[in-house]
Amino acid sequence: MSYQCDVHTLLSTDTGSERPYNKAGIKEWAGLAVLALPTMLLGLDVTILYLALPALAVELQPSSTQALWIMDAYGFMIAGFLITMGTLGDRIGRRRLLMIGAFAFAVASVFAAYAPNAELLIVARAALGIAGATLMPSTLALISNMFLNLRQRALAIGIWATMFALGMALGPVVGGLLLEPFWWGAAFLIAVPIVIILLLAAPLLLPEYRNLHAGRLDLLSVLLLLVAILPSIYGIKEFSKSGVSSLVLVALAAGIVGTFLFVHRQQQLHDPLLDLKLFASKTFTAALIILLVGLIGVAGMMLLVTQYLQLVAGYSPLVAGLWMGPPALMMVLAGILAPLLARRIRPAFVIAIALVLSSIGCGLLAQTHTQAVQVAQVVVGFSLVYLGLGTIAALGTDLVVGAAPREKAGSASAMSEMVQELGVALGVALLGSLATLLYRVQIANVVPDGVSLEISSALGESLWATMVIAERIPPGLLEQAQSAFTQGMNMAATVSGVVILALAVTSVVALRHVKSIGADGG
Repeated sequence: MSYQCDVHTLLSTDTGSERPYNKAGIKEWAGLAVLALPTMLLGLDVTILYLALPALAVELQPSSTQALWIMDAYGFMIAGFLITMGTLGDRIGRRRLLMIGAFAFAVASVFAAYAPNAELLIVARAALGIAGATLMPSTLALISNMFLNLRQRALAIGIWATMFALGMALGPVVGGLLLEPFWWGAAFLIAVPIVIILLLAAPLLLPEYRNLHAGRLDLLSVLLLLVAILPSIYGIKEFSKSGVSSLVLVALAAGIVGTFLFVHRQQQLHDPLLDLKLFASKTFTAALIILLVGLIGVAGMMLLVTQYLQLVAGYSPLVAGLWMGPPALMMVLAGILAPLLARRIRPAFVIAIALVLSSIGCGLLAQTHTQAVQVAQVVVGFSLVYLGLGTIAALGTDLVVGAAPREKAGSASAMSEMVQELGVALGVALLGSLATLLYRVQIANVVPDGVSLEISSALGESLWATMVIAERIPPGLLEQAQSAFTQGMNMAATVSGVVILALAVTSVVALRHVKSIGADGG
């Protein structure tokens, strides 16, 4: 059976092509507002630590590897468990899984806020990722149940995608507002009141859905999926940090073997954890690639820009967060305008234009001078980068879900969410490691003889480690460390810009067959 289907099939404005479903009412739209809460929360939790990391580093003093794991563990575990949790929701109920996951998310957030050391914080972030994996597929699946009218469902999915993107964009802003009067743990505690509202409102406004004919959850597939994803990510992280080693080769080999075994297992099952027939759709596969690679380019720069505003420009977390306001606004505008433009222009060209502008934004970041702080140029450049993120976040989910048959929308949405989370995590790991590597190369050439071991170790570790003991740094060395960091950001921006530009070309070639939304209707 072929699963080829253009996105406009789902989003068609042709009234005659719609099935005669009743339109959603006030209760359903209020339910969408409830579903927006965990969706935005997940986006916030991806990025809110970007501004908290320097303050966190002062207290917990993580190594650079631990700092990256604090950032990455959340996204990696979400990516590893999304498909599993999507399937589990079919069996125990989508609303029930949403509420269980939300409660677990709040508990893990409290644990993270009061973590006494870097190791326990990494564990808490991993627990947050597993809990977060229950929320994302549940929200989108419930939207599909609540909005049966195709046009209303298209609008609801667009709002859902925009809320996650908005959460990512507002993470640094909210983090800055919280870190000004409170300690770094407040960045995690924001989840608690949001979860309380969700748990009170969900039974009143959200329907329950459970597939009574679903087969049992195949635990071997769950295990094989984790073996496929987690060692692969670890191997990529280690390679980007220290190059080829026996550990890297073993991890990547384990990931490849796990992927092969997982695919083989899915082909044998009557009710697989992931229906591989979905990949027969060119639109489905191309949209996933665009989401993955696009998020890699954007997320890594997000971390570096927020660190630049604090560690180089010298802004407090609050002021740095406010400087992230214009990029956040650009993302919201892109999320709203991209679907409207896609009604008249094919989605491939809307995405390509936005990605070209993002590549230009990366060029501005790459041109930031090391001799002087250029906050305006950094903010303008990053605003253009966010323009591309808002566009692919708004249109990407619709492309993926629309390319799958209606009965496979849940599985398709889980794949969309998985690659986005994976892209964010990989972006932080790859571009963050690239910038760190160049920083260390630069700083190794300027540390003079006679400097104490503590100072030389901090300088060689990272800029945030250097800032911890800034008052003991010899004159001129701190400025050189900031210059080395900026050069690392320049290189990461250059690489990101080239990749995003290539992705723009890919979108035109791979998605040019997808018609504009409503092209077949009135």
